[in-house]
Amino acid sequence: MEYKIGKDARCAVIGYGSWATAIVGLLAANQARVGWYVRNPEVLEGLRTEGRNPRYLSDAEFDMERIAVSDDLDEVVREADILILAVPSAYLKNFLEPLTEPLGGKFVISAIKGIVPGDYKTVVEYLHDRYGLSYKQLGIFTGPSHAEEVSRGKLTYLTMACTDIENARAIGERFAAPCIKLSYSTDLYGIEYASILKNIYALAVGIAVGLGYGDNFLAVLIANGAGEMKRFLDESYPAARETLVSAYTGDLLVTCYSTYSRNRRLGLLIGHGCTVRSALNEMTMVAEGYFAADCIRHINTRHRVDMPIADMVYKVLYEGASARRCMRELTSKLI
Repeated sequence: MEYKIGKDARCAVIGYGSWATAIVGLLAANQARVGWYVRNPEVLEGLRTEGRNPRYLSDAEFDMERIAVSDDLDEVVREADILILAVPSAYLKNFLEPLTEPLGGKFVISAIKGIVPGDYKTVVEYLHDRYGLSYKQLGIFTGPSHAEEVSRGKLTYLTMACTDIENARAIGERFAAPCIKLSYSTDLYGIEYASILKNIYALAVGIAVGLGYGDNFLAVLIANGAGEMKRFLDESYPAARETLVSAYTGDLLVTCYSTYSRNRRLGLLIGHGCTVRSALNEMTMVAEGYFAADCIRHINTRHRVDMPIADMVYKVLYEGASARRCMRELTSKLI
């Protein structure tokens, strides 16, 4: 069956966090009407009365004449042809639980850089298996893209990936903005797993910074993380891909270095001596790398790729291992 994006295809966003809010802002600048599923009463009220999200990116103001905001998931899905999912992967099942409207005729794009905990699947894999969606009607929206910078018009390079490059272009055009540079790909698997793995490596970087390691070592750690990512992708799903571009290495770098990075922040707290549980409790937003570390460890039992950095992060997060000792042991495995 052929799946093609029509010129008049309508978009809707599922989620109300910072990335969802930034995405709605991009779409609303190009679309006459954008659907937005918001289940949080405070956020819903703020949007309806003040035209802004009071909890995330609260400085961003919206023209609500162009946005159909609702807490009825079926209504939002029914009125859309393209759905963009922008919720933490740990909450994806919960967000979609009320859904009774069929997804069969929709394009579903994941803007989620995480893995579905417990199922050990990426979001695209989960949607394919749970809702019977063809990979031809699924896509990935990713890149080095902190929502805070996108919403402020900072130059950002993003990638839209679909199995059909023309569909990727047709969807990508809806995000056009002076601050956005778009590229396109058909590597659904590689780009999605890269967006998951980089969160683990950002956690490792945060731990190293918290322990007092300097820039010289961080450069080595991130370079080895990039190599580890490439090994995993090449072994688990060989394809003609160039990982030295923004969707892979660029996203890795910004997540490892940026002060906006939630995963780096979680690692920093642990490196400073917080327990994993207390560090998680201190986080105000979800750090996807926490769940990714467990899932990648499980998935890699099939592929047996040498992943010393990911293994170190897993041991610290899930086995109660000493961050200082594990990082010291890791230094002998890096090149």
